[in-house]
Amino acid sequence: MSNERQYHNLVQRGFFPDPSVIRVGDDFYMVNSSFQYFPAIPISHSRDMVHWHIIGHAITNPEWLDLSDIRDSHGIWAPDISYVDGKFYIFAPLRLNGDGIRGNDVLRRQLVMVSDRPEGPYSKPVCLEVDNIDPSHFVDDDGSRYIVTAAGATVVPLTPDSLALDGESRVVWAGTGERCPEGPHIFKKDGWYYAMLAEGGTGYNHGINVARSRELFGEYENSPYNPVMRQRDPEAPIQRAGHGTLVQDQKGKWWCYYLCGRPNEGRYTTVGRETALDPVEWTGDGWFTVNNGNGPSLTQTVPDLPECVFSRNTFDDFDSEKLNLEWEFVRNPDNGSWSLTERPGWFRIWTRDGQLSERRAKNTLVRREQELTYRAETKLEFSPDRDGEQAGVVCYYSTVTYARFALCCEGGRKLRLVINRNHGEELMAEVSEVPEGPVWLAVDVKGLTRTFLYSFDGQTWRTAGTLENCVYLCDEGVPDDHKRHTGTLVGIYANNGGCGSRKAADFDYFKYED
Repeated sequence: MSNERQYHNLVQRGFFPDPSVIRVGDDFYMVNSSFQYFPAIPISHSRDMVHWHIIGHAITNPEWLDLSDIRDSHGIWAPDISYVDGKFYIFAPLRLNGDGIRGNDVLRRQLVMVSDRPEGPYSKPVCLEVDNIDPSHFVDDDGSRYIVTAAGATVVPLTPDSLALDGESRVVWAGTGERCPEGPHIFKKDGWYYAMLAEGGTGYNHGINVARSRELFGEYENSPYNPVMRQRDPEAPIQRAGHGTLVQDQKGKWWCYYLCGRPNEGRYTTVGRETALDPVEWTGDGWFTVNNGNGPSLTQTVPDLPECVFSRNTFDDFDSEKLNLEWEFVRNPDNGSWSLTERPGWFRIWTRDGQLSERRAKNTLVRREQELTYRAETKLEFSPDRDGEQAGVVCYYSTVTYARFALCCEGGRKLRLVINRNHGEELMAEVSEVPEGPVWLAVDVKGLTRTFLYSFDGQTWRTAGTLENCVYLCDEGVPDDHKRHTGTLVGIYANNGGCGSRKAADFDYFKYED
């Protein structure tokens, strides 16, 4: 009797793009892009391939990765995780600004980290001067090691410890000719080298193409089944499918993890690019397809693996001395800018210079939105007495697009709902005569509508304002000249608006419910 059960795509919901997945024994591990957020590179674990939870980050020491002046959607792009000879390796590209700020015009370099444990801690990143993106780690049958990067599948030999380059780069497969050949992975099966590429760009024509060769350095033959993954139905609820990797389960079945996005009331993927899973079918002539070439599935059958369900709903009462692993800062926080021990049971942030519209803003703590409908809520104690001081909740996409609802001092103690929809703040609603004492702040999200609420007793809630058609909180919603590759996150923040003060803002809890 079969014990197979159904699951619903997506399997890693929220801003989790560019998945790389491995299996070690009965355990599966995934890494995803983190861009300008810190700590960098979330590492997730699963036992059943479907339910995932974060167990660590590849870079947690801010002295090892300076993101403080990194532009929006720069920083850590598509990483790769591998397991070789008892060690876990994570390769990741560091996308720099490339504007001379750091003394050169290098756009990209590769970071390599090693650990004996999947969750870390990982070693201090070693830098490989390869000016490409999307590295992956390939180890051949004879133990030879390589880094594979885009554009196309570009291979460079590595030293036996994988920590240094050991030869010249060579493009072994340039792709099928579609635009943006990236996200390369090479794996070997039955004497064939298979190369996978994401092509078509990361938008609505994204896809996965495959080629194979009997020799690592080619010639590679394009698969007759290309693209093996692409969404061809423009009305389907899962779009932008591509950039994938294969993994084999304990029972010998192959699967493909790939990124995609859920449009929100139109072609707006507000939660960002996420991770989906579909089965792989091997053909009689040695090629493979994903989900029989039908594009992303909505419901799928998972094999009989031990189910391990983790809830990503969060009630964080800040009683621990460490932050929940769901939390990330927007860029590196300053030393001494926050504390979980200064006032036990509360998360304390001190106001600093730098507003949300500036890269130098250091006191923004956020977590991923997972669904198109959710509620987030917090309790705040804060006593602003200078114009500019503010603390509250924020729905954050970037320095140029966000919505904040904050307790502030603007000629008196007030609550203000402010948006930045494209390089400029706008006051949308204001609540005057806010009494001294704690305030409760919340945001209800339903599709593209966001309603911000407040309470003075934690029981009776009032609406401060409703924002409709929040299309600016996504990749597609703003005709901006900067890169937009992330998703919307929700959380808490404090700053002084430039008045120079250092004042404590205390948050008693943060509740997130899908």
